[in-house]
Parts: sequence; structure tokens; C-alpha cells
Amino acid sequence: MRHQADQFGKEQGGKDRLRLLSYNIQAGVDTSSYREYVTKSWKHILPHQERQNNLDCIAGIIKDFDLVGLQEVDSGSLRSGFIDQTEYLASQADFPYWHKQVNRRIGKLAQHSNGVLSRLMPSAIAEHQLPGLPGRGALLIEFQTSEQPLAICILHLALGKRARMRQLAYVSEVISHYSHLVLMGDFNCGCGSREFTYLMESTGLQGSSCNLHTFPSWRPKRKLDHILASPSLRVARTEVLHYTHSDHLPIMLEIELPDNVDLARAA
Repeated sequence: MRHQADQFGKEQGGKDRLRLLSYNIQAGVDTSSYREYVTKSWKHILPHQERQNNLDCIAGIIKDFDLVGLQEVDSGSLRSGFIDQTEYLASQADFPYWHKQVNRRIGKLAQHSNGVLSRLMPSAIAEHQLPGLPGRGALLIEFQTSEQPLAICILHLALGKRARMRQLAYVSEVISHYSHLVLMGDFNCGCGSREFTYLMESTGLQGSSCNLHTFPSWRPKRKLDHILASPSLRVARTEVLHYTHSDHLPIMLEIELPDNVDLARAA
């Protein structure tokens, strides 16, 4: 484990700056057309070397970030060769802190999970099961600062509109007391959807450009993946990274903490 003081950047003016990434990795399966959902469906069930090679490529992408939120990660089942992919990526990309949230277990075949990789030591981690059918969850991670904590919430929402609305209503309540917050993940809906509009109006979060499309990775036309920040955090940069190692593209955000707020250093 490395000392925290060396694990995040400072702007020239002395503000703490963090580089964050959200990535739905489709359990390490790359997809280059809708047809492959059928012709290569076996890849979602059985282990194969291409998956491992793809994970190594993903590790190379994420290593330059301070915190990574993962969706559709497998926590050690037949299809992943019984490799916990969150732990594997943490090891390969040299993240000292990681945590997985298993949301759906299908025997030995699959363990559908969310994950977080961090270069900062969390002060608290909470797992939330989202309303609706079992299998969707949110991870809430807190980091100590000189003031109120910085909270990062990583989620993966349902496919149905009604379920997403219930889930975002629940999440809005859970995060309502945080002054410094980032909400990230695969929302399975775009900026123009009713449920996304509700979220933005009920929380006051800042949204990144709706033109930053993340799905499908081979010809992105929709923005299903989002990183949102509270008004107290300055958004320095947001970008979609064009790495086609999944059916989603990763989306990144750089934030700066307010002038009077510093991330806690290790003793």
C-alpha cells in the first residue's frame, strides 16, 4: 500500500484534483456488433483466453485514474475462470484499495457485480440493493476531507423505465445529505429520459454533455453511462474514451474540490 499523499494530484493553485472513471466492462467480453450478442453469446457463459487478454487491456486503460467504478464485473464464477475480476484489475493496475458488490448470483455460472478501485483509502463503504427485481445495486464510498466527506456512488440501473424511476428515487434519498458527491455508472437511460430528468431536478447534480455517447462501443449513438457531480465540485474535464473492450465506452471526469476542502492524508 502506498502513502495516500502520493496518490492524487494537486492543481497549481493547491486544490485537490481527482481523475475518476466509470466503465461497464461486460465481464471482460468485447463486442463489435449487435450480431455478436447472438453469435458470441457463449462468451458470456464459458471461460476463454480472449476474456483474460481483454481484462489486461482494460487494466492498462484504468491505471492512470484515482478511482474507477465498474459495472458488469464478475466476482469469480465459471465464465471468468473463477477469477474475481475486481480484485484482478486492482492487482494489475496497482490499486491498493478495492471492493466488490455482488448483486446477482447464478450458481457457479455467474456473479454479476459492481466494483470500485481506489488509490485513496475509503473511510466507509456501504452496499445498497436497489428497488425492483433482485440484481441491481449501488455502492456508496466515503472519503475523509478537512470538512464534509467526499462521497462516490457507483450504480447500475435496470432496463425498465418504471424500475429505473423507483431506483433513482431511492438513490436520490440516500445521497441527499452529501455536500460533495459524484454519482456514476450505467444508468441504462439517456439525458432526455423522464427518470434522468427527475434525478437532475431532485438532486441539483451537474451533468456532463449529452453529446458524449457511450453505447454501443463500436458505433456510439446513445449516452447510457453518466458521471454527475454536486455543484460544490468544479468539473475540470469530462470525456468518453474510445476503447472498445466492452459494449460500452468508459467515461471519465476530473473534479477539483473547493478551495477550503482538502482530502485527508494518511498519518
